[in-house]
Amino acid sequence: MATSACAETIVSADYAAPTDRYAHGILGDAIEWGALEITTDTGTRRFVLSGDRVFEDVAPRLADIDGDGSPEVIVVETLASAGAQLAIYDETGKIAATPHIGRTNRWLAPVGVADLDGDGAIEIAYIDRPHLARILRVWRYRDDALVPVADLPGLTNHRIGERDIGGGIRDCGAGPEMITANADWTDVMATRLIDGQLTTRSIGAHIDRESFATALACGPLP
Repeated sequence: MATSACAETIVSADYAAPTDRYAHGILGDAIEWGALEITTDTGTRRFVLSGDRVFEDVAPRLADIDGDGSPEVIVVETLASAGAQLAIYDETGKIAATPHIGRTNRWLAPVGVADLDGDGAIEIAYIDRPHLARILRVWRYRDDALVPVADLPGLTNHRIGERDIGGGIRDCGAGPEMITANADWTDVMATRLIDGQLTTRSIGAHIDRESFATALACGPLP
């Protein structure tokens, strides 16, 4: 029998409790976030992290990852001693997460959320260490957990100090594609998940953030 909490629908989410307790500054300043506020159709819940954790992110992302018609909240959560992880929250708290990268001052930059291969399950993509390893990693939400699907090196979506994260996911009529840059920022890359494998191709030159905007709008690139 569903409880009243289970019947709630998330309508928005925001970071709160700005803090400088984690001295990384990868997003251009010394401020990260110590709390997550999730607003549902019945009220707001506040999830406060312990003193050794922060949300190291630009904004929470809402997406329906379990197919129940109601969104969950996707965040970048960092443990000071072990680096970032991708985590999923609902109105009850954290429900799933990837492992932490493994050491301090190691970060990940989300690409997006979609059914990337058309099998009905939702995948979440991010760039693992966009300034160092530059690996696209795709995870699938299944049986209340995130499970790894595929990795591909040589891609990135963020440079140190940028206040936003570039790229995203588009569908120009032939299925979802993940839009990033290549490792040296010369090309915009479109990557697909097909039969459990990631394949990528250049779709034009990377010049600036407008290059990503044009690609996401399915426009031509030089």
